[in-house]
Amino acid sequence: MKLSVLDQSMARDYDHAQLALSETIEMAKWCEQLGYERFWISEHHGFPTVAGSAPEVLLAALGAATQHIRLGSGGIMLPHYSAYKVAEVFSLLGNLYPDRIDLGVGRAPGTDMATAMALATDGQPKFSRFPQLVDELMSFLGSEKSDPLVSPKPPERLPIWMLGSSPDSAKLAAEKGLPYNLAAFINPQVQPEFIEFYKNQFKSSSYLESPYACLTVSVFCHDDEEYAHLMKKTFDVNFYRFITGQSGGRFLMPEQVKDYLVTPELAQFMQSRDLYRAVGTQKQVMEKLHFIRETFALDEIMVVSNCYYLEDRKRCFELLIEAGK
Repeated sequence: MKLSVLDQSMARDYDHAQLALSETIEMAKWCEQLGYERFWISEHHGFPTVAGSAPEVLLAALGAATQHIRLGSGGIMLPHYSAYKVAEVFSLLGNLYPDRIDLGVGRAPGTDMATAMALATDGQPKFSRFPQLVDELMSFLGSEKSDPLVSPKPPERLPIWMLGSSPDSAKLAAEKGLPYNLAAFINPQVQPEFIEFYKNQFKSSSYLESPYACLTVSVFCHDDEEYAHLMKKTFDVNFYRFITGQSGGRFLMPEQVKDYLVTPELAQFMQSRDLYRAVGTQKQVMEKLHFIRETFALDEIMVVSNCYYLEDRKRCFELLIEAGK
């Protein structure tokens, strides 16, 4: 089973960004040591507990801290930016770290609309132009004679990935001939039909001859099954508190969540996210991941594990790769 990692640079509160970023760098080195396929980072804006707002900057630091693991953006939210600028940034990264950089792009804002408007140079996010921006990006990175010229010269092999959580992204990935990463950890209601459609409708391109599908799932794995479920509950409670405006920009610790009152609303929220995520011991989690891989007919699984403590994240990924080899 091909296993990769998505890291979201989760901060315990607004004042802990330095710690969150240092932990992301440590996790990249740890995942390289363990033998994971690739290590991606996300892009979010205006979140008090997410430090990863500029993946292109963080990728440069990760490249300097590692030796051979593939690094990528999961992803660059293209409607916020000029396709030309993104092409130059990733061409530079690809020249700094040859054959190690993946460029994942997505349409979602990665934030609220007020922040999305602030990110846009003219106050107007370009979500409707996303397919055109992808075309421009592919042209800039796939041609030696682009107009205007991309500098430095793009590497010959710089994969562009389509990211998404809906049938629209599957359709676009198939049309453009790009590898596809479906985010089950964002949309827990994703369906295997999304991947099936992508593979059936795929049109080969200069970037990819045949379809390649990856699913990103949330995982909480530990030697102790009860503690694995506490790690999951900790994340769910903190995420629920955030989206309902109760968090105050601060995460609760597992010790605080252990006896946290689970209301019917919270219980329904937690249950709604369980279908395609894996929680429990090494054996239980790997059984679920194998089920997910077969259900979606995947070429690769990417895992995200937003455990509160760094050591829990490290142990989680250690258990997974031990069983996956």
